[in-house]
Amino acid sequence: MVLGDASLPPSRSGDRLRGEEKVRPRSFNPKDKARCWQAADVVPGRHPDRWRYDSAGNVVCKRFVNCQGCLCFEYDHIIPYSKGGESVANNCQILQTRVNRFKSDKEWADKKELEGFSCDIKFPDKELDVIEMAVYGDVIRPGHQCRCRTVAEVLGMVKPKEPLPACKLPL
Repeated sequence: MVLGDASLPPSRSGDRLRGEEKVRPRSFNPKDKARCWQAADVVPGRHPDRWRYDSAGNVVCKRFVNCQGCLCFEYDHIIPYSKGGESVANNCQILQTRVNRFKSDKEWADKKELEGFSCDIKFPDKELDVIEMAVYGDVIRPGHQCRCRTVAEVLGMVKPKEPLPACKLPL
């Protein structure tokens, strides 16, 4: 068989053969990552393509993948790769990076145990707005859409071309 052989089941199509030994992919492919993100719980009042809850109930931001902060996350193997878990969507969950590091290669960790590994910081909506503005250049929430003003707008050199109002950042 060769990479991408149609005779392999879809979830195993990334497997390769090395001699007679099957080599399993270590990381999730982009489609499985997208499915994993979509399977995570939506944060009410937040854009679902930008914000989700991880499996421990922590708010994470899609732009903060594979970093170390409290809004950062990683794609985690529910059944660890080291214990035979496959890199497929149904074995994937998003976990705050800190939680994933503490979970390590445990085969089973319940939500309460995962919550115990979480960052203690909880961000109110206004702070998430500021973070979203800094990361994406706009804030998209039901009933509240706005964008960053350009430097030229702030200085009064140009009028905005965008129909969205400029965001009013909290003080």
